[in-house]
Amino acid sequence: MTTTKEEQVASAKEAAGRRAADMVQTNTTVGLGTGSTVWFTLVRLAERIQSEGLEIVGVPTSIDTTEKAKELGIPMAGLGEVEKIDLTIDGADEIDGEFQMIKGGGGALLREKVVASISAREVIIVGQEKVVEKLGTTFLLPVEVVTFALPTVSRALSALGCEPVLRVSDPGVALMTDNGNQILDCRFPEGIDDPRALEATIASIPGVVESGLFIDLAQVLVIGNEDGTSEVREK
Repeated sequence: MTTTKEEQVASAKEAAGRRAADMVQTNTTVGLGTGSTVWFTLVRLAERIQSEGLEIVGVPTSIDTTEKAKELGIPMAGLGEVEKIDLTIDGADEIDGEFQMIKGGGGALLREKVVASISAREVIIVGQEKVVEKLGTTFLLPVEVVTFALPTVSRALSALGCEPVLRVSDPGVALMTDNGNQILDCRFPEGIDDPRALEATIASIPGVVESGLFIDLAQVLVIGNEDGTSEVREK
């Protein structure tokens, strides 16, 4: 029976998501990322809680993940209840050979970076198409911005050589993040030459809350393949 491209992509996401969930050890605090690939991680964690008695506390990175984890019966805690996270599992929109990433396609970049920053180990789950030689070549760079500062931040980003576009949830309606901010998606025509320097430059622009450049935060990469297999790479 022939499978569609959509089914193959879903199979790759499931392979990566479940493989990462099997890395989780009992009696640990686990950061729970956001996105369609992480969904399969949540499902597998719930299965392990039921079948193995796996004991974990999850720290969600978005309202969406909170709701899904709650429905699946995964115990959760907020940042006020934990000082560190043993392992975080999250997706990425692009990841290069040095494990530098662009994240934020789902709009949760700020919370994802906060959780990643206090995680002892970050596992990134992706399909093969998300692995790139140069960041910014297949995905726009999200920048979360305070609404008041949108015009000035947009001009400052344009001066860096990109084309910023306001993200919308519906035609004519700006998307609002879980934090009440807006997102400028930035296209770099030739990709991003120096992700580390660009992250620092964007962070210095008044009105920027966070960028989707995740530098030196990932240690493990799980790549799902369309045939349902997966590959693990360590930094």
